[in-house]
Amino acid sequence: MTPAHHPDVAPSPDPAAGPASAGERVVAVVVTRHRRELLAGSLAAIAGQTRPVDHVVVVDNGPDRSAADVVAASGLPATHLPSERNLGGAGGFAYGMLHALALGADWVWCADDDGRPADATVLATLLDAAQRHGLAEVSPLVTDMADPERLAFPLRRGLRWRRWRSDFAGLDLLPAYASLFNGALFRAEALDVVGVPDYRLFFRGDETEVHRRMLRAGLRFGTCPQAAYLHPEGTTEFAPILGGRLSAQYPADEVKRYFTYRNRGYLMAQPGMRWLRPLETVRFGWFFLVSRRDRAGWREWRRLTRAGRRERFARP
Repeated sequence: MTPAHHPDVAPSPDPAAGPASAGERVVAVVVTRHRRELLAGSLAAIAGQTRPVDHVVVVDNGPDRSAADVVAASGLPATHLPSERNLGGAGGFAYGMLHALALGADWVWCADDDGRPADATVLATLLDAAQRHGLAEVSPLVTDMADPERLAFPLRRGLRWRRWRSDFAGLDLLPAYASLFNGALFRAEALDVVGVPDYRLFFRGDETEVHRRMLRAGLRFGTCPQAAYLHPEGTTEFAPILGGRLSAQYPADEVKRYFTYRNRGYLMAQPGMRWLRPLETVRFGWFFLVSRRDRAGWREWRRLTRAGRRERFARP
């Protein structure tokens, strides 16, 4: 799920955002599970930054195929945190971010094992943007690994979908929008305010939930179009409806569908997102009953979103 854009942003500097000093400590957090080659590529890109990270925390959700040797071979000052229980993306980032704070991080830079900074200047560019704009959190544009000029997750501004990096040419900051956790850089004080991801969500929607908290807390954050983070494109799950004017998310994988819909139900019950429920009901009702003629799928969507609203977080 991609976070919703919010047009309102306070013009004054955020109290959770201090100056980005060269002496501050940046700790990167990477969550991985059974993707050793991808992890090696991600760590290599982190190691090549012109502004070096001070430490890397790798949370390994798959110690049965441990990535400890991959972490050691990266040449980075790093901590490998194996978890005998799969914590998912949400729990993995929560564990890693808390460990980063315990190490004395002033900034926490989030990354996944299947993505990487697009070039060597990403971290330096993000820190500079945070300093100039007084941001508590700043993200790069997330672009398609296979076509770096195309966005991995198209975003809507007003009534138009933006799909290309060139759509943001000349823009210094896209305020109040951030794709978490793909290259997102958090001030430690921002995490004091919004906390870490909710482990109960496991994966799918955890980034949207933290985005919601940042909006509710009134933090100043945004996306810096001068920095890019490469990630596999994420549009294949979205089916167009109403002639392409809207889309509905339908993961082909049953487990992904379970977490996507259940967690979306939880999110639609939270302050700041309750307005989505009637719109989502109409949209997915059209998708399942009109576009797909799939009454069983419609019943599944209703059952899973209801479970999320009621905070029934059992895993399938």
